[in-house]
Formats: sequence, structure tokens, C-alpha cells
Amino acid sequence: MKILITGKNGQLGQQLQKQAPADISVIAHGRETLDIADKEQVFSVLSEAKPDVVINAAAYTAVDKAESEVEQAHAINARGPENLALACRELGIRLIHVSTDFVFDGKQSNPYQPVDIRKPVSVYGETKARGEEAIEAILPEAIIVRTAWVYDSKGSNFATTMLRLMSERDQLGIVADQIGTPTWAGTLAKSLYALAQTPEASGTYHCADAGVASWYDFAVAIYEEGKAAGLLPQDCEVQIGPIATSDYPTPATRPSYSVLDKTRLTKEAGVELNHWRQVLRAALASHNL
Repeated sequence: MKILITGKNGQLGQQLQKQAPADISVIAHGRETLDIADKEQVFSVLSEAKPDVVINAAAYTAVDKAESEVEQAHAINARGPENLALACRELGIRLIHVSTDFVFDGKQSNPYQPVDIRKPVSVYGETKARGEEAIEAILPEAIIVRTAWVYDSKGSNFATTMLRLMSERDQLGIVADQIGTPTWAGTLAKSLYALAQTPEASGTYHCADAGVASWYDFAVAIYEEGKAAGLLPQDCEVQIGPIATSDYPTPATRPSYSVLDKTRLTKEAGVELNHWRQVLRAALASHNL
């Protein structure tokens, strides 16, 4: 099987290259060689490469900047998936597209199902929702995989930011009223390959590590596991207290609850999902962060 990956320089793209199964040939592109917002380039690159599957890991993920960079976010998150779907339909290629919990408003209190109605509350969420809709309209047999709270050793994410701040400061205050599930990029990469190797898979799936956490819970775990792994030379108190999202206003509204139901992924693709804390511990212990 030959798989073409977009967004090769991002944290997911890096893990997809690291975790590629031995029997899969990977062609990886970054924006410098494949700008998915460029329809002609998409058709040209896919026509030449002739992959069996495209995994779209390219995305505009600067949630707050998207509020003022609407066109840039739309080009990558909405027009890009549309271009890929059109090319994949014409060339007979399977498409796996990575999306986000931000397509939901976060107002429910039970895990979101793949079939739940999209209600984005930010520009980022809106552009990702438009990308999903374009794929569904053009290539109904495509796979859409929503994920949340992704972290890895590469790029800017909550885990790397926390480790940096904890090594610089002796106290941190972390928001405690946003609930979701941390997801190691390696878990997501493994799941995407499992779906690629499941011929009958189609439609929308959710992928995250198991369990539930607040950002505060995640920060405490990063500190405790980071200390145990010898990654934090000094002590840092993660403040205990009712720190609310409203205390830290940001340009973009974030879902207050974004736990995703992963049942379909585990049943249909046979993916085993471990608790997020166990996964974090393993990642830190192996100095993958």
C-alpha cells in the first residue's frame, strides 16, 4: 500500500512518518511541495504519485489567530480538503481527513458521537466544519477522523508549553473548567494507519486516548510525570483553585466540553486506546517530549 501524507512537518505528520508500518510505502509532503489550497497542484501531485490512500494531516491550527486570519484558515481547513476530495474522487484514491472537536460547541455533558450535529463557535471550528462538509458532499466514502487536545514533542502544544513554563517558573495557574481528553499524536497516527488498512471503513470516527481530564488535570499530570522522568529540574506548584476560562479571555471561544466517543474506532478498526495518563507517562519516560 502506498500512502501520501500532507502536513509532514506538523506533530501528526512527524508521527505518521515514524510509525509507518513496514508494508506501507509513505510519500510525505509539506506545504513547500504540496499546498492543499492550490487545486492544480493537488491534482498534479496526486496524479504523479498515484497513492492508494491520502492522509490529510495539513491544517491551520492557530485557533486564536484564525479569528483575524479568516482567509488563511479557510484556505487550508476548508478549501484544501475540498481540493483533496475532488482529486481523490477523480483518481480513485481513498481519503482520510483529520478534523477536530472544535466543530462542536461544547455545550453537552456526554461524549460527542460521530453523528452529532456540528455547531462550531470559532473561526477555526467553522473552517474545519466546512472542510468536513465539502468532503462528505464530494466523496461520501471518505474517512473523517476527529481528534482533540493533541500533543507531541514537536511544535507548539500544551505539553511542550507546560514543560517549558514549569522549568522557568515556580508557580502556574491552569484553567479547570474545560473538559476533554489529551491525545498523543502517536495514538492518532496509529489509529489512522489502522483505518487505512480497514478496507470497509468510511464515514466519521473519533480518536483520542481513553479517559477524561481538565486542562488543570493534564497540567498536574505533566508536572508529576515530568518530574518522575527527570525532565523538570526544579519544583513548580500547579495552583489549586477555581481558575475559570473567563479569567483568561482569548480571541477564540473554546468548547467547554469536548470528550469524544471512540467506540466506533475501537470496534471497526480494532484500535486499542489506553488511558491518557498512561500514554503520557510512556511518552515522557522515553523522552519523546
